[in-house]
Amino acid sequence: MKHFNLIEFDSPDLPGSGGLMNREFLSKLDTAREYADTSFVITSGYRTKAHNTRVGGVSGSSHTLGLAADILCSDSRERSLIVSGLLRAGFNRIGIANTFIHVDLDRNKKQNVIWTY
Repeated sequence: MKHFNLIEFDSPDLPGSGGLMNREFLSKLDTAREYADTSFVITSGYRTKAHNTRVGGVSGSSHTLGLAADILCSDSRERSLIVSGLLRAGFNRIGIANTFIHVDLDRNKKQNVIWTY
């Protein structure tokens, strides 16, 4: 990966768990970062089931499969750059919150969706 280190995706309760991230997901995320031309600060990547429960994640979260990440977002311009980069890279499952953007590559969930928190 050009823009990320696997440690950025570690679950806080399992050092080294960034290595459990799906490689296709990481490759697409790296491409999205290139397209966006802005930094992607990962606030949540891989999650153990215990950590997912602690942070209020949904049951069956794509984070627990290594197929999702949350990216820090501080303003509308940055939000636009990140979302545009994700779409251009081919992501089609994006959640938008005030302070982060969720993206996943979970093909077992509804496709071509953008939602808000």
